[in-house]
This record gives sequence, C-alpha cells and structure tokens, in this order.
Amino acid sequence: MTIAYRRAVPEDTPACVVLRGRTRENAFSVERLAEAGVTLESWRAAIADGSLPGHVATKGDEIVGYCFGERETGEIAVLALLPEHEGQGVGKTLLNLVVADFRELGLARLFLSCSSDPAVRSYGFYRHLGWTSTGTFDDRDDEILEYRMI
Repeated sequence: MTIAYRRAVPEDTPACVVLRGRTRENAFSVERLAEAGVTLESWRAAIADGSLPGHVATKGDEIVGYCFGERETGEIAVLALLPEHEGQGVGKTLLNLVVADFRELGLARLFLSCSSDPAVRSYGFYRHLGWTSTGTFDDRDDEILEYRMI
C-alpha cells in the first residue's frame, strides 16, 4: 500500500495526538501536550480556523505522519512520523508541503526548534534540507533553525 498525502482536517486531530506519543524521538503523551497548552480541542480548533495549517500522510485509513505550521508566525510547529515510516521521504514530503503553503501565503522566513544534539535525527534532517541555525535557543534548550524562502 502506498503513502497518500492530503491537507489535514479537524477530524484528524485525535489520530494526530495519538501518533505524537508513538514517535521514536521527541514523543509527547496526551498529558505532556496538555501541559504545553495543546489539547485535542485547541488543536482541532486551530486546524478548523486555519491558524494551524498542515498535511497528513496516510497509509490506507491510518495517519502515519503529519506536519503543521503556525500561519501567523511561520513556525513549523510539529513534524511527526511513525518510526516504521522513517527514511522513506515521508517527513521530507510533509515538510515541503507545509513550506509550499507558507510560500503561497507570502512568508519570507520560516523557523522551527529542534535538538542541538547531532546524535538526534532532527539535527541532520533539517540541516540537510537547507534549514540553518540562528544561533538562538528556546526555553527547552532546543536550537532555533530558519529557512529563507527564495
């Protein structure tokens, strides 16, 4: 069965919340998401009102990955993928879909936070795709990377 990609809809939120806890690195449980201010209701509402546009990757009826960004700021809020779908280009495709959406909105700069540890997959993943360090860190000591639109 092949991977299909589509825009995320509010009804995807429960599956996205569950998937977030199943990722290999940087997994967040429902409880941890809630502590960060992300609830099923807030995520669903942000998709519905367009403030958190995103795309999902599906295999059959199952969501196997997703990427969402904050429309107002250009922040890539989350890119999550089930471990068995890593290394197949799914994450890259999802990220590129959200980047393309933001390009169409006229954003010139995107940013995200990721681990500053070279042993963590996200460290090399984003840099390989052209994201560069800003030299700054967020309150969790994650490094802020940026992507300049051409």
